[in-house]
Amino acid sequence: MGQDHIRYDILAQDALRGVIRKVLSEVAATGRLPGDHHFFITFLTGAPGVRVSQHLKSKYPEQMTIVVQHQFWDLKISDTQFEIGLSFSDTPERLVIPFNAIRGFYDPSVNFELEFEVPLVDEDQASAEITAIPVDSVAKPETGEQNSGEEKKPASVVSLDSFRKKQ
Repeated sequence: MGQDHIRYDILAQDALRGVIRKVLSEVAATGRLPGDHHFFITFLTGAPGVRVSQHLKSKYPEQMTIVVQHQFWDLKISDTQFEIGLSFSDTPERLVIPFNAIRGFYDPSVNFELEFEVPLVDEDQASAEITAIPVDSVAKPETGEQNSGEEKKPASVVSLDSFRKKQ
């Protein structure tokens, strides 16, 4: 097999990030989430362009998951990043998250999930392997709601492994 000079793996990840950009753009335009949709977004806190408070950075030095559901404000989308206001333990915070820093996007209302190859900041980008982290094991901001105890169905995961160059 020849060498992939086009880098289809990177193009596929960029296209899938476009899905997130489009969904968040529609939410920003209307100011609300449609139906029962809500999002868990996992991102690297140390990635270039990420802006979070020092308090959140010290609490989540590598990555964190935010929940976009009932309480968010000032959602702004650009080609490369999004900005959002969220409350963490009754403390309002402003986050700036580049789309390239996102490791995972999950909408449990329709069981839709995307995972991305994003090496940790101190890893060698050429050989980084990403392990999926279950949504329940990542710290989330408090929303004031309790888990309803509903049984979770397995998510549909879009894996880019089949597109990755084998060496």
